Amino acid sequence: MSHCSCLAGSVLLAFLAVPLHSQSAAVWKDPSPHTTRYVTVDKDVRLEVLDWGGSGRPIVLLAGGGDTVHVFDDFAPKLTAHHHVYGITRRGFGASGYSATDHPADRLGDDVVAVIDALNLKKAILVGHSIAGVELSSVANSHPNQVAGLVYLDAAYSYAFDNGKGASIMEMQKLQGPQPPPPSKTELASFSALQKYYERVNGFPFPEAELRAWREPTPDGGVGKQGDFPGTALFMPLMTGTKKYTAIPVPTLVIFANPHSQGIWVDENTDTSMQTAAKAYSTALEALTERQEKSVEDGVPTAHVIMLPGANHYVFLSNEAEVLKDIDAFLASLH
Repeated sequence: MSHCSCLAGSVLLAFLAVPLHSQSAAVWKDPSPHTTRYVTVDKDVRLEVLDWGGSGRPIVLLAGGGDTVHVFDDFAPKLTAHHHVYGITRRGFGASGYSATDHPADRLGDDVVAVIDALNLKKAILVGHSIAGVELSSVANSHPNQVAGLVYLDAAYSYAFDNGKGASIMEMQKLQGPQPPPPSKTELASFSALQKYYERVNGFPFPEAELRAWREPTPDGGVGKQGDFPGTALFMPLMTGTKKYTAIPVPTLVIFANPHSQGIWVDENTDTSMQTAAKAYSTALEALTERQEKSVEDGVPTAHVIMLPGANHYVFLSNEAEVLKDIDAFLASLH
């Protein structure tokens, strides 16, 4: 499944995408104000770690599945006024290394802890999107004293919290919404043109560095092919619930997009059959998301749960101002 074919609004889109990192992209310079280092977390596995600077309590950003931490290139700098902001690209994606594991939930959580230890971060806040909810819940349950709080950005689905009363991610995966037309030849002529494609489809662009992690550049500066990354092998065990988290024992902010936006391409499309399919998909997904949201509210009574109607699964891109405000308020409440 390609990244663009998932962008109709499916809650699965951020962890079923298959990006491709290209070393040849080195001629292009990422404008986001971060430094890059690599932290060894396992034998032969180094993770890409970005540092946007800032002062105050450390925040560590974790991307959705299929994404790299560069998906936060535009969002992260807006947190640096009161916090020191870092981000991690998980194993198997982007510039990070990979080795297989039989226990992906525990391993991915341990990877995050290894970076926190290497950077000597005290009482960090973990902010995770989509499948990164696995890492948040893993760290909270195995090393609760190392984090001061968690922020789930449309990330508290059954892979992150499952008390048997919510909706399984496999139920959500069975839903099929309408898909946008793929980018045209013109929209693949450059990465800036591809940015405009996603803005036209979703209503917001992705950072160029993230697009360059998904797809290879061509010799003439165009957008080339996508490819598989080894890290995608981690996701099926996470989605099928081989590891269940029934508690989140640290202060938590949970943001759900519900009902999910399927993109402005759907809102502006006048095709009757497509609108009918979109409405049916939205209704079914809304019911499952509400079920999961209620299970979190009931099962984690200390969590602060917020619903953002009409937000995209990438809530921090579609509803940036609201998400920043909610995060600031949550962090201000922590001791």
